[in-house]
Amino acid sequence: MAEHLHEWIIGNGAGGGSRLPSIRQLTRQLNVGRNAVIEAYEQLVAQGLVRSRPGSGFFVADNPAQLARETSPVSLAEVTSDSWRLFEQDDQGLKLGCGWLPDSWREMDDLAYAIRSVTRRSRADILDYSSPMGTPLLRGLIQERIRILGVEADANQILLTGGGSHALDLLVRLLVQPGDTVLVESPGYYNLIGLLRLQRANIIGVPRLAGGPDVEQLEVLLQRHRPRLLFINTVFQNPTGTTLTASVAHRVLQLAERHDVQVVEDDIYADFQHTPTPRLAALDGLQRVIYIGSFSKSLSCSLRVGFIAARPDLLRSLVDIKMLTSISSPRFAEQVLATMLQNGSYRKLVERLRVRLANQMAATLVLLRHAGWEIFAEPAGGMFIWARFPGAASSHQLVSNAHKAGIRLSPGQVFMPDNSDSPWLRINVAYADDQRAIDFLTNPLGD
Repeated sequence: MAEHLHEWIIGNGAGGGSRLPSIRQLTRQLNVGRNAVIEAYEQLVAQGLVRSRPGSGFFVADNPAQLARETSPVSLAEVTSDSWRLFEQDDQGLKLGCGWLPDSWREMDDLAYAIRSVTRRSRADILDYSSPMGTPLLRGLIQERIRILGVEADANQILLTGGGSHALDLLVRLLVQPGDTVLVESPGYYNLIGLLRLQRANIIGVPRLAGGPDVEQLEVLLQRHRPRLLFINTVFQNPTGTTLTASVAHRVLQLAERHDVQVVEDDIYADFQHTPTPRLAALDGLQRVIYIGSFSKSLSCSLRVGFIAARPDLLRSLVDIKMLTSISSPRFAEQVLATMLQNGSYRKLVERLRVRLANQMAATLVLLRHAGWEIFAEPAGGMFIWARFPGAASSHQLVSNAHKAGIRLSPGQVFMPDNSDSPWLRINVAYADDQRAIDFLTNPLGD
């Protein structure tokens, strides 16, 4: 109904200030319910086409035709760079190159139950700020979860954040000054690379190999550049899908100690792993290592909850930055997650996700190999495969071909710290069973 009223106002040239029919009159004329008319009018008020005057009724806003033009949807392509095209909500393309699970994979029943439980239990959990460090209950539950990984941290060493990217942002703000040299993995997480560029850091890439960073190159770079920080994505690295081995982990910590560099361990894909592998934070005891985790990849992109585990002296400064930049992390999301951790539904959810991802990973690797793709390294789980197709010198060519087929990919260039062109692509296996993906991956050059 709101759409029809919208068209009538614009089509009939109703001028600003013109009075619209009353709710009772329109209900009678259109033979519809009163609530339907109220809802339609409220939608037009929200769009700025109609004004409500208490006690007098509804009136056409000034210049409604102009307002209609101004409120038309704007594409991300018109206001920002290509890096964020995968986040377009009205894009019907298959997001084969994105960094999250499909909506169809998300399990809603347990999440909906937890949301209802929180809304019934406490008004404060819906309306109030969280505490500066985050909900004490959830910090205690996270303490027990990371203990399974060998990471020993007091609950007061855990700071809740609005997801993993928020955690990285806080650390970059605190620890990196313009001109500081930092080491990141190459290829690596493009959001981290972007945050460091925003801070005007000097970014140096460490080659990522199948078992983690190239420790020989790491040693050379540490000696040459004397960096302030080293960032490492431990498990199912984004974008290669590879996992840090025990021998590389020990060597990284030895080098970090020798060259007095602090390490940030990004472990946001931890819950996708069946059997835990060594964590730097576990080996180091959170002395030189800062540990990041998140639940946004597994539970919900919208209910964003992440955390930082670190030394108490670092946490105090991080709390100040968090409160200055965002006031608090979302208390409602924290309580929903705490409910799911307590009742066991989150544990069962990630167990099912692991199995489903493992099956999809195996099927996608078979598909890629049969089609002639080169696999960087076979992941032991998670979402990502880093692959290249012989004959395509640049991934931009494949991205363009995929776009014509209704598939969205990110060029390998965005994962490179030096922004250099790359023939490699990140493929998200959770989307690879769609027929569009199968057809493209089987014949990416369109021969």
